[in-house]
Amino acid sequence: MDYYDLDGLLTPAEITIRQRARAFAEGEIVPIAAVGWEKAEFPLSIVPKLAALGWCGGTIQGYGCPGLSHVAVGLINMELARGDGSISTFFAITSGLMMGSIALCGSAAQKERWLPSLARMEKIGAFGLTEPDIGSDAAHITTVAHQDGDAYILSGEKKWIGNATLADLTVIWARDAATGQVGGFVVEQGTPGFTATPMPGKTSLRMLINAHIKLDNCRVPIANKLAHAHSFRDTARVLRATRFGVAWEAIGHAVAAYDLALAYVKQRQQFGRPIASFQMVQDKLVRMLAEVETLKLMGWRLSKLADVGTMTEGQASLAKLHCCRRAREVVALGRELMGGNGILLEHHMARHFADMEGIYTYEGTNEVNTLVVGREITGLKAFV
Repeated sequence: MDYYDLDGLLTPAEITIRQRARAFAEGEIVPIAAVGWEKAEFPLSIVPKLAALGWCGGTIQGYGCPGLSHVAVGLINMELARGDGSISTFFAITSGLMMGSIALCGSAAQKERWLPSLARMEKIGAFGLTEPDIGSDAAHITTVAHQDGDAYILSGEKKWIGNATLADLTVIWARDAATGQVGGFVVEQGTPGFTATPMPGKTSLRMLINAHIKLDNCRVPIANKLAHAHSFRDTARVLRATRFGVAWEAIGHAVAAYDLALAYVKQRQQFGRPIASFQMVQDKLVRMLAEVETLKLMGWRLSKLADVGTMTEGQASLAKLHCCRRAREVVALGRELMGGNGILLEHHMARHFADMEGIYTYEGTNEVNTLVVGREITGLKAFV
């Protein structure tokens, strides 16, 4: 349902992308999602199908990338997440965080070297920022890079790194021992001293393989240091550029929850009638619909601001925290409407309910994004 006619705000090309993404999610993702989620196994067979869509690289221009609008990228994120959160996040890590790091911080030669194969998804990417003891305070990462002749030696640990066990390329953010500033280092698969171990026991985004990375005197050529990553400000530029996409992922989960709940209550019968005919059920549906349509319009407006280059860090953070908070409430209402069936994977709601917990936390917690917005509107920093 498109209750407030979001399609009326889209270009014909964006409508086509949304329709293709929805058809892909329904035809390729939903049929395999429950089994993969329960087994906690990523379906590698989906990768060439994602590649064939031609959307990897999102808004990046040139180097074999599609050069899409931010609105189009948001719609893709929404529809893929509507199918499954693990697969949408897998795609966003390569297309957004990894390729965005290279596009924003790499030299022309580095872009030419890595972006085309990533855009074709012949190579998979990962983004290594978070550490075992450093999450929200990412500016103070402890992984260190020492220059040694024509290479840098990386030492430290990273945690929660999506795709890292599968990735051909992982950008590791580390502190240059000589300057004290944070830089980005592209580590290629098979590099000695780089170990990525899957993290078991997750109850959210179970198909996505998160890894604990250990860097034990990992030697990376100087040519693999991102040429224009000079401080954490550059890392933050990458995060700001991708945060709007996380808001759209949350919207996708909310859309899925509403669609699933509406279909369910219309066919589920109790007391001799569909439960959709009960007042309290309709109240919940209307509350869900109000949030879904509000979030979609917020995502569209944020993306339009990004398209014209005026999106601020605070605007991106406000959308991420608000969309995730409200989507979390929507999927909870959807699970409630399904009663006991809401915790069965066959009804799909349980995946969205659990996966929203992961999305609510990554790319900045609710509290950190609140402080980013607070700093922007007051001019005063309240982080410590």
